[in-house]
Amino acid sequence: MRKMVSIFKKPNGLLALSLVLILLGSLLASLFNTSFYSVKVKEIKFKADHGTLSGLLYMPKGAGADDPRPVIITTHGYLNTKEMQDAPAIEMSRRGYIVLALDMYDHGDSRWESDIPVKDLFSTFWIYSQFDASKYIFTQDYTKKDDKGNAYVAVSGHSMGGFSSLLAMYMDEVNALQTGQRMIYAGISAGADFSYASAVAPQDQIQAAFGSRTVGMIAGKYDEFFFNKSDGEKSAAELKVKGTVTEKDFATTLSGKAFLGLSADIQAGEAGKFYKVESGDLKLEDKVVRPSQTGEHVLFTPNEIHPWNHFSTAATANLIDFYAHAFKGVTSPNQTNADLGSGHQIWWMKEAGNFIALIGFFLLMIPLTSLLLKAPFLKRSVTTSITTVSAPSTGIQKTVYWAAIVFSTLIPAILFSTLMDKEANGMSTLRVISMVLLVISLVATGVGFILANNQKANPNTSAKMKNIGMGGAVLAVVSLVMWLIFKNANHILATGSYFNEPTTNQIAYWAVVSGLIIAFVTFAFYFFSKKQAGTKFSGYGIHLNIITIVASLCTAIIAVFVGYLLLFAVQAAAGTDFRIWTFAVRTFEIEHLITALRYMPFFLIYYFVSVVALNANTRSQKGGYVLSVILNVGGLILWMAAHYGKDFITGVALYPGQSLNGILLFAMVPILLVAALYARKIFEKTNNVWLASFLNTILFTIIAVANTAMFWNLV
Repeated sequence: MRKMVSIFKKPNGLLALSLVLILLGSLLASLFNTSFYSVKVKEIKFKADHGTLSGLLYMPKGAGADDPRPVIITTHGYLNTKEMQDAPAIEMSRRGYIVLALDMYDHGDSRWESDIPVKDLFSTFWIYSQFDASKYIFTQDYTKKDDKGNAYVAVSGHSMGGFSSLLAMYMDEVNALQTGQRMIYAGISAGADFSYASAVAPQDQIQAAFGSRTVGMIAGKYDEFFFNKSDGEKSAAELKVKGTVTEKDFATTLSGKAFLGLSADIQAGEAGKFYKVESGDLKLEDKVVRPSQTGEHVLFTPNEIHPWNHFSTAATANLIDFYAHAFKGVTSPNQTNADLGSGHQIWWMKEAGNFIALIGFFLLMIPLTSLLLKAPFLKRSVTTSITTVSAPSTGIQKTVYWAAIVFSTLIPAILFSTLMDKEANGMSTLRVISMVLLVISLVATGVGFILANNQKANPNTSAKMKNIGMGGAVLAVVSLVMWLIFKNANHILATGSYFNEPTTNQIAYWAVVSGLIIAFVTFAFYFFSKKQAGTKFSGYGIHLNIITIVASLCTAIIAVFVGYLLLFAVQAAAGTDFRIWTFAVRTFEIEHLITALRYMPFFLIYYFVSVVALNANTRSQKGGYVLSVILNVGGLILWMAAHYGKDFITGVALYPGQSLNGILLFAMVPILLVAALYARKIFEKTNNVWLASFLNTILFTIIAVANTAMFWNLV
């Protein structure tokens, strides 16, 4: 056992292990993604009314023009991609249905075609994606239709994909009034009520458009976004004290009861029960264009938060049960597994394979960089060994050290909400704080240099005062930069044609400010404490040799290139990528790479400061790797625990207005965790900060940019 462990500690052994994990995990993922190769999965792209749509088409063996089947179009929510629909895609395709897992416009590999004014960026992708995809599926010869030409197609989606599905049925009904044929037979949303869709049509008219269709909703009891009572439905106590109920129950709201066709005086509908519902007359411009029809509606209410819906056996079982009911009697005779119970699920095994491959991918970077550092020129990334930054020795020094550790851990989380949304009052407060720090730093600069030049002072005092003067000057520069960033917050990383990813803009702004705050603390410790204790600037690993910097950049680029080359090869061969839940390393388009290059300078600020600070503060400490991880993500983990903990306890999250930002942390935390480990491990190999800084910046910027909404046509 010890010999095996020793082998894996060496670059060649760890490289072999990482490759085995990637190949084994990808093979496992491919096996379950294709339901043991009984389903052919291929990526398709097709021209649609508003651009080009991309998706993964799951085609069971035997299905096709000679054996048309019901088709399910399933799509993701805001920020996600088609791969997030693994669960319904795998489970329904193995039951013999044809499934299209769809990238909505400006997500994944789909692109909106025309220009988008910034003010309208949220009025594009989710409104049209499902309906445009339905038009395409309707024309395919593998899509089963009735004798009147109506298609047996279901639309479903999570969050904004759910809104898109609700509107697709509305648009389909309006279209059917002219063509005489419906393209959509049924639909179900997950994590989506009528709130966004009502911007296009009111709930009563969306429901009227449902007509005789079977329609469902998955309404998680702890959903952070939707299924709330409107203010008109809340009791006086609920209006006065938020979160007085321990869980949401959409079936008790007026909107939920209306969806189930129940009168307002009924206490609540029953989850999981299919209700016969009169749709009501469909009206256009206040004119009845189609009389009321009778359909079936159902609500499912799993005990889940919003992002849990697409990584849940419970929600997946709800989807399976819905489709089994909706398509009962219209499936192909050859769908031998159509009645397979909803408790029989294998999608999670595909996710397990993806996760194994993901671990292998991140392990790969360590031995890969080690081997690259042996190559000519690239080995110039390595500099001579350096001493560690002096550890605190006295009681006061230790107290101050741990106070700084706690502050540095918590401050990115404390400011998370303010910085992500550039909240006006918060920005004003931060401007004041940065100005106060600027004044204090300038005072320290003046006092330090004056006393340092005092001829009556002894040499030790003069040196100490000179350090204070120099430190004050450096801190004044950092404070001034922070003040400018806070003052011009709305103009820095503003969403537009250049910075075209709204959530990446938020994260990059948070990262820059967090980096500057950590830089302020690090500089303060160096000039006011560490330098006097004998620590040299070189101990921080900021080696300013241009050859070292260039060699480090080249090494990082090659390592990331090789890693992604392997990913593209795996996807071509196995049809899978590396992921777990919302955290994914996926292939990308050229637009993603161009966009990533635009953001890299901002993320470099954060990752550079992070590598410096983590190594300066943890290399001399026992359990330094654990401490590094805590410094990088400890505060954000506490933020998530408090946010969602209150949600499960009271029914209302700690930061109700931060639900979207909270979801981003499900991917940000793993990224920052791995980045902390890279920061320490690669520093140990190179004795400087450059390679770790460049590798973290390039790799994690590409990962982030490829996994969110990218509005390429913003104007």
